[in-house]
Amino acid sequence: MTPEARRRARLPLRLRRRPVPWERQRPTWREARPAVIEGALKRALARPAGNWFVLGAARGIGARRAFGRTVAGVEVVAWRAADGRLVAGPGACPHLGAPLARGAVHCGTLRCRWHGLALDGAPFAGWEPFPAYDDGVLAWVRLDGIGGEAPLPRPVVPSRPALSGAVTAVHTAVGRCEPEDVVANRLDPWHGAWFHPYSFVDLRVVGAPPESGAEGPDAFVVDVSFKVAGRAVVPVTAHFTAPGPRTVVMRIADGEGRGSVVETHATPLGPDDRGRPRTAVIEAVVATSDRRGFALARAAAPLLRPLVRAASGRLWRDDLAYAERRRQLRSSGRQPG
Repeated sequence: MTPEARRRARLPLRLRRRPVPWERQRPTWREARPAVIEGALKRALARPAGNWFVLGAARGIGARRAFGRTVAGVEVVAWRAADGRLVAGPGACPHLGAPLARGAVHCGTLRCRWHGLALDGAPFAGWEPFPAYDDGVLAWVRLDGIGGEAPLPRPVVPSRPALSGAVTAVHTAVGRCEPEDVVANRLDPWHGAWFHPYSFVDLRVVGAPPESGAEGPDAFVVDVSFKVAGRAVVPVTAHFTAPGPRTVVMRIADGEGRGSVVETHATPLGPDDRGRPRTAVIEAVVATSDRRGFALARAAAPLLRPLVRAASGRLWRDDLAYAERRRQLRSSGRQPG
C-alpha cells in the first residue's frame, strides 16, 4: 500500500481541491425526470407494509410514562409491560374516553387518571391491544382497521448493521402533507446539493431506476460528499431504496461508514384544524464504522444523539417544505409532470 493509500485509509476526510460555488454547480433538473421519481414512488406505494406504522423511537417509550400518538386518526397509547415488552392499544379509556396517554404507569400497569381503570396490556373492559413490535430502534403498531392490507406478523424492518456496534439516533418532525409526499422527496436525490448546500456537495446520481416497471435494480445510486467544515468533506456512495409504501432507506455502500443506514418513515397522523393532512417523519440513523476509533463514538452515543437529531432536523425543515409544496400542487391539480 502506498503512503497516500495508507493516509486515506486512516483519515476519512478529503479536501475539495477545486470547490465549485453553489450557483456554478452542474444543474440536475434535466436528470431529475418527474417520470423516474413518480415511477419509483408508485412501485413503493404498491409494496406491502402489513398494516404496520412507526410510532416513534423505541427508547422514547419507557416504563414510567405512557406514549401517545394519533395514527391516521386512530388514537394510540403505548407503554412497557412489567417484562419490558412493548404494549400498544386504543388511546381512549373504555370507561369514559379519558386520554390514556396521560395516565400513570407503575410496574407495567397503565392506570387511567380519571377513575383509576388499570390496564396491564391484556384485553379488559372492552379495551383490546393492538399488535406492537420493538425492533431495537423503532416502535411499531399494527392497525388492521386502517391499513387495508393483509396483516403481516412483523413489520418490514430494513436490514441494519448490528446494533451492538452502532450508534443510533431518531428524529421526529411533523409536516402538513401525506406520506407519499415525504417518500417522493426522498426518491429525488438530485435536489441534495442544491437544496441542502450546508450538508451535501459534489452530488452526482450515477444510477437510477427505470421510468416504468422494466427489469432492473429499483435503487438510486448517488456519489456525494458530506460537508464537515470549509473544504473538508467525507465522500461516500449511497443507495436509496423504498422497501415499503411509507419507508425510504439510504444505505452507505462505499466510503466512510459503509453499511450505515438512514431510515425515513412517514406515519400519517390525521388532519389539522383546517382539514390539511399531517404526517410525522420519523428518521432513524444507524451509524457504524470499522475504524478502531469508532468505539469512542459508541461510548459517547448519549452526547452524539442530540447532534445527529439536530442535523436531521435542519435537513427536514427544508425537506418538509418540499413535501408540503408537493402536496399543495398535487391537491390543486397543479403538479407538473
